[in-house]
Amino acid sequence: MIDISIIIINYNTEEYTINCIKSIFEHTTKELECQYIIVDNGSEKDSFLKLESYINTIPSTYNIELIRSNINTGFGGGNMIGVQKATGKYISFINNDVLLNDDCLLPLKEFMDQNKHVGVCGPQAFNSKNEILPTIDHFASLSREFLGRKFLESINSEKYPKRKQLYNEPQRGQFVAGSFMFFNADNFNEIGGFDTNIFLYYEETDICKRLAAINKEAYLVPSASFIHFHGASTERSIAIKIELKISLLYIIRKHYGIFQFYILLTYLQIRYFFSSIVKPKYWPLFKVLLLQAPLYKSLKHKQKINPI
Repeated sequence: MIDISIIIINYNTEEYTINCIKSIFEHTTKELECQYIIVDNGSEKDSFLKLESYINTIPSTYNIELIRSNINTGFGGGNMIGVQKATGKYISFINNDVLLNDDCLLPLKEFMDQNKHVGVCGPQAFNSKNEILPTIDHFASLSREFLGRKFLESINSEKYPKRKQLYNEPQRGQFVAGSFMFFNADNFNEIGGFDTNIFLYYEETDICKRLAAINKEAYLVPSASFIHFHGASTERSIAIKIELKISLLYIIRKHYGIFQFYILLTYLQIRYFFSSIVKPKYWPLFKVLLLQAPLYKSLKHKQKINPI
């Protein structure tokens, strides 16, 4: 039986993907029966062929498969392509811009084996300078948008545990970061996996809210750690900022209802109206907000088929 199905997405960053795979091979104990599913999410031809060439050199003793999508389906969509091949008791989604510091997968599996109330967990993240990155976080909500994370942590540390703190023991959070998520496959399948309406961002809030609805919690497991080259696969731009707001407003409407959606939408419309006067680059974002940030404005609907 497969212990863990590991799913990694490549999108025009094949060197990161190759290094990530090598890192997992190097640090993962042979005690685990792992399945590796690499999804190329509509990369340019050169990126895909370089990745394919590397994977063809991997010994057959490693259970690894490369799947090619001819169109970029986003974070959730790309991972769900991989899920269709997953047969493990657990499913681990690992960003391609990740390097393992140690054997992450065994302690995560052992923790999940011993804690049936947990639906997803993740190891402690660090950046390339060995500075802590948040692994647990608080759900997207009006309170988080208006009051900020630090204030919420200061008034209710049990509900909102500190994100940027080193923990010695497993720590419950509202969700774990999407850069490294380790799911119980039965729980993941029961809630239907990732919502593919979301192209990028806020997938963690969505899926962990749905896990919470079946009484499954999210945890940080600090005995495992990894390096995350944060944002290496996605360049910041106004298009990405628009995508962030589209996903945020979608999540608010889906999980909190139309009233809270319009409160946040009105706030963002006012905020970016004045921001766009000072910084005209924000006009495209303001225009999307005037349209109520519809999903048809998402980058998902701007992808082109890229056959090899």
